[in-house]
Amino acid sequence: MFRAIGYSIKQAFKQLVRNKNMCTASIFSITSMLLILGLFFILIVNISLLAQTTQSQFDSIQVYIKDEVSEEGIYEMRNKFERLSGVKEATIINKEQALKIMKSRWGDNGYLLEGLEDNPLPNSIVIKVENLEDADAVVTRIRASEGIEDIKYYKSIVEKLLNITSFIQLAGMIIIIILVIISIVIVANTVKLTVTAREREISIMKYIGATNWFIRGPFFVEGIIIGLIGSGVSVAIMSFIYKKIVGAFTQQAFVMFSISMVPHGFLISNLVWIFISLGVGIGSLGSILSMRKFLDT
Repeated sequence: MFRAIGYSIKQAFKQLVRNKNMCTASIFSITSMLLILGLFFILIVNISLLAQTTQSQFDSIQVYIKDEVSEEGIYEMRNKFERLSGVKEATIINKEQALKIMKSRWGDNGYLLEGLEDNPLPNSIVIKVENLEDADAVVTRIRASEGIEDIKYYKSIVEKLLNITSFIQLAGMIIIIILVIISIVIVANTVKLTVTAREREISIMKYIGATNWFIRGPFFVEGIIIGLIGSGVSVAIMSFIYKKIVGAFTQQAFVMFSISMVPHGFLISNLVWIFISLGVGIGSLGSILSMRKFLDT
């Protein structure tokens, strides 16, 4: 068994060197496919994070209170709102807390708010609803209360974002499947050229009693090696690209929209295993398909 594995690995490397141009084309094909797949993966993951973050931030109703309302009056309003049907909880955010939240969201630029003579932010009550569908009814009841300056809630934005996210996820999966199929076909055709060149040798090996898997072994290993090289190159390129993207946009996006991207280390560590699995799977499956014409399966 070990001798057969050693023979397969040795022959696979010989075939890679002998057919380096075609192998390079296969590696380039897998790398290109994985890079496109990686871009879609990054897009889908970050849009999903954006949707979750937005939903967690905007599944609430922000009720801004007029300055003339006393502290006791604000607490009475909070208790009143908390008793409404469909309300999960109601939390008071006073002017000082609101300013601290804004400073933290501005990050390194938070010092710009320290020079303010007066705090321009109003007191507010943040109301969490049990279901997003309850928001309209809750807002209608709240509007009847006195002392309210403004009401902000984002039901339509969240619903549109969730619909867009679902569409992008579906479209991304369809494109990924198409790319995987194309790569399998390319690798299969590449390995098939190698098999065709050794057709006579394969016939002799079958004649003297070699099993199909013994003959298939070197080509199977060759496909795995091509897949590993392609996935390794694509991971390195994708890691470099995503690191630049995170460095360029994360801070600005967080300051402007209170959102962030998936951390570079977490995403790439998961992407490595996805790319290796796909690369090896595409390479090995392409090799198996290329041998079907020459072996009894």
